[in-house]
Amino acid sequence: MVGIVGYGASLPRYRIRVEEIARAWGADALAFRQGLMLEEKAVAGPDEDTVTFAVESARRALARAGIRPEDIGAVYVGSESHPYAVKPSGTIVAEAIGVTPFVHTASFEFACKAGTEAIFVAAGLVESGRIRYGLAVGADTSQGAPGDPLEYATAAGGAAFIMGREGLVATLDAECSFMTDTPDFWRRAHERYPSHGGRFTGDPAYFRHTIGAARALLAKTGLRPADIRYAVFHQPNGKFPRRAGELLGFTEEQLAPGLLSPWIGNAYSASSPLGLCAALDVARPGERILLVSYGSGAGSDAFLFTVTERISTVRAAAPLVRDLLTAGREYLDYTTYARFRGKIQKGA
Repeated sequence: MVGIVGYGASLPRYRIRVEEIARAWGADALAFRQGLMLEEKAVAGPDEDTVTFAVESARRALARAGIRPEDIGAVYVGSESHPYAVKPSGTIVAEAIGVTPFVHTASFEFACKAGTEAIFVAAGLVESGRIRYGLAVGADTSQGAPGDPLEYATAAGGAAFIMGREGLVATLDAECSFMTDTPDFWRRAHERYPSHGGRFTGDPAYFRHTIGAARALLAKTGLRPADIRYAVFHQPNGKFPRRAGELLGFTEEQLAPGLLSPWIGNAYSASSPLGLCAALDVARPGERILLVSYGSGAGSDAFLFTVTERISTVRAAAPLVRDLLTAGREYLDYTTYARFRGKIQKGA
């Protein structure tokens, strides 16, 4: 049986409220607060990047796993905001946590699904016997163009999972992927900010893929929504995962632990993985968790986990997601936020 041995999350302390972004552009904040159910978003500081959050979350996953770093045979980092165009993030993370030199690393990209790509591959290598443990990380410091609707949600954070066969906190019972060529969101080489297809990103993109993957997994396992304690969906905003859950027959109570987007925004490759961390923080032994990611381009990965007895012995080894949401928060005005995120460019 393959599953999660340790998990960890990382969030920046900086936040910016939806009202502050709307004020800067003369927009109506209610459209984002009520329409998309967004309150604020997490903002990477000037000395933070994707690797910062990947390393911090990986160290916390190691603390919960209680294993030697050198026993990790692969380090995979999924992100759409890798700090280098030509240099892997995985080597930096592996070096920082003491895994090098006998380790395989790779950087993954699939928009917001890159984190679950890493989970899928790491779990497969463990299952095949090629490695004993694999580290899968989803981390991002995503950005939206100034004044664009994406700016209200694009956020930062990281989540890490050590996959293995021994000392599991959650077994991986089944997985399923659903992919099509649906170009709802993209960024060409040398472009600074992504473009998106507006309303096209809803039904033909997000909902078709998340619901398609979830339904296929439920059919594969013979389970009903009532058989699952918590369901976590990718969170581009607060509205979409709620609607996906409702269409599939999940209740608000089942969705609640993983619904983080109103307070941290869309952390892209870390979005649904952070929701999984939050669900693991509260789940009891024997309870099932459904995780469904979404990446533009487009595709979804769906996973079914069952929590084990070991979960109660490892939680205290690292901060809980709910504590990270509130600990030491510092709210920014738009000018400081824009300076932190490099939106203000000096003249040539």
